[in-house]
Amino acid sequence: MGEQVVLGVIAIAIGMAVGIVLFVPFVAISYRRRGRLSFGRTMLWLGALIYFWAIWTYTLLPLPDPDTIRCVGAIIDPMSVVHDLQRAFASPQPLRHPAFLQLAFNVLLFLPLGAFVRVLAGRGVVVALLAGLGLSLLVETTQLTGVWGLYPCAYRFFDVGDLMTNTIGAVVGCTLALVVPRALRGSRAAADADQPRPVTRGRRALAMLCDGLAYFFVSAVVAVTVQLWLAYVVDDRAAVLDGAASELVSTVAASGLWLVLILVTGRSVGDVAVQLRYTGSRLPMMLARLLRWAGGIGGIGALALLGFPFDLISSVLYPVAVVLLFTTRRGRGLPGLLSGQDVEDARERQASAPVASA
Repeated sequence: MGEQVVLGVIAIAIGMAVGIVLFVPFVAISYRRRGRLSFGRTMLWLGALIYFWAIWTYTLLPLPDPDTIRCVGAIIDPMSVVHDLQRAFASPQPLRHPAFLQLAFNVLLFLPLGAFVRVLAGRGVVVALLAGLGLSLLVETTQLTGVWGLYPCAYRFFDVGDLMTNTIGAVVGCTLALVVPRALRGSRAAADADQPRPVTRGRRALAMLCDGLAYFFVSAVVAVTVQLWLAYVVDDRAAVLDGAASELVSTVAASGLWLVLILVTGRSVGDVAVQLRYTGSRLPMMLARLLRWAGGIGGIGALALLGFPFDLISSVLYPVAVVLLFTTRRGRGLPGLLSGQDVEDARERQASAPVASA
């Protein structure tokens, strides 16, 4: 029981980590396909990530010691499911018989897959059947091949009965998902996805979150790439940067990227993700964009590079920016105050543009 709990925690941790990495593109796709970010669908997608990692952790983990494995064969008799049920119902307590419990677990394990096919992909029973069969076949083949050659032989059974019950589970899950409200179902783009929507403080907060995550990932990727390049391409371990130098390089790269994006487009990564735009300043356009950058994560991050006391000012500006988000008009925050700009839905101009006659 303790081992199952550990596997569940591992699946949740990996699913959450992958969800964080994919969050910014997920937000951007949601705003373009559905016009907004739905909390319900976000939780469903996070659940799907955790579910798929759970499938693999329960299938592969824990990896045994190669010296302790026992090679097993394959169960290829399609009637094995019937025989297992016959044994279970011939016992005094059929619902507690190990054979019945195993079959029930195989069905229940793939119920979420069928539900996700219906709710997130907007597909029906046929696709759920194919998805269930395909995923189950991948799992069973992984076991049959000893984790694709990692082990000299299969140490878990390849079972045709598992393929059948897993597939049934996916079909049943897809059918049960019909009770999910239509607003949460389907993958097609919403008809009004390109229509402007109100600019709320929550939407601005989401833009700030996307900026923060994207800025962190860019910094991390640059830092790791530079270190690997120095260590393995330049092949000089002595040239590998220390912590302070690595932070300097990554911050300059990330802040510089944000500066270029805002000077060229007027929008940060977060603005683009949630379809926002800063506009309306009395200042010259490039100066307003420069100040908009200075009030965002790129400018605040770059300020810390100037050393004392600017690093302290930079640290203080982060909570100040959050407070201003909730106290300024439409959440324009520190970027809006510095640049004199207001924030609007980036689709407003597109919607108000005259339509050419045919």
